[in-house]
Amino acid sequence: MKNKFLLILFITALISFGFGLVVSRSTAVGVAPKAPISESTQTLPEKSSYSGELGPNTIADIVENEGNAVVNIDIVKKVRIRSPFEEFEREFGGFGFEFMPEFRDFFKERVVPQKGAGSGFIVDKRGYILTNEHVVRGADEIKITMKDGKKFDGKVVGQDATLDVAIVKIDAKGATLPTLPLGDSSKIRVGEWVIAIGNPYGFANSVTAGIVSATGRTLEDLGKKNLIQIDAAINPGNSGGPLLNLRGEVIGINVAIVAGAQGIGFAIPINAAKEIMEDLIKKGKVVRAWLGIYMRDVDEKIASYLDLPLAEGVIITEVVKDSPAEKMGLKKYDVIREVNGIKVLKSSEVQDIVQKLKPGDWVELKVYREGKLLTLKGKLEQKP
Repeated sequence: MKNKFLLILFITALISFGFGLVVSRSTAVGVAPKAPISESTQTLPEKSSYSGELGPNTIADIVENEGNAVVNIDIVKKVRIRSPFEEFEREFGGFGFEFMPEFRDFFKERVVPQKGAGSGFIVDKRGYILTNEHVVRGADEIKITMKDGKKFDGKVVGQDATLDVAIVKIDAKGATLPTLPLGDSSKIRVGEWVIAIGNPYGFANSVTAGIVSATGRTLEDLGKKNLIQIDAAINPGNSGGPLLNLRGEVIGINVAIVAGAQGIGFAIPINAAKEIMEDLIKKGKVVRAWLGIYMRDVDEKIASYLDLPLAEGVIITEVVKDSPAEKMGLKKYDVIREVNGIKVLKSSEVQDIVQKLKPGDWVELKVYREGKLLTLKGKLEQKP
């Protein structure tokens, strides 16, 4: 009887132990207890911008924690509409007869308000908001609406059309403002998850998610380079909103969509914006260095025409008169191979290197000219 009791006890313990393993294993692959994003990122490897496995509540938690810093930007431009009579009368001397005063008054020059909208996000508790330059370009009035519905008047303190970045300032009147942490866009990996927050078509605080499709993209028609390509839905009104990684950090500023294409959006890498934010806040603009050349990538046809050993590098198509390039001895049809010791294969790479320098900085170029490799040095000047 005793042996039978011990056998039953052993079997019961074994079943209990097995059940414990099942419970333990199911907890390990399920949703971890909710924790602040800052705590979860402490265990992340430094070499990766990916925070771990995408759980069922990861995106919702990030949006809940960081979404309050995303704002809606409404602008009004005062557009002057000229009278249709002015140009005709100037060119042809009039109509040969007089219109009734009421008819002419109806078509007289007038100012018409033109409305626009976009997104932005707060990056500083003093009320500085990062957005796209094209969102606030020419704005006479700016209204900022927070997620909780509070509204503030905004003022552009700095803008840069080249990068399409602007800083708008609001006076929070002593209120504590939520801010978004800025990440490191150089650590972006193709295939990692991203989150876009914005106000497409006026639908405030809309959230979409997707992956990074590619980096370093160029949109020649828009004059934009080194963009992040994503498949998260980006629509009109999303411009200026943040692109977040799974750490809840901003890694890009949503900027553009390809007309007629679905599942293709673009964002400006946040590192590029961080480089100019201080200038925009303090000076209202970006003071850029200037070399003074026009250039294009070398292809097989150019290489053959110039008898180049390799179809690589950047050919100078024109040197601006009295520019730093002319002063340092650069000439038309020189092929740039290196800039400050960095090998270059595309014109965009030359541009990126020069844009990171300041007026007064020295630059060294290695160029291929008439079968010889030359080294030329010069001092950059402020872009006119």
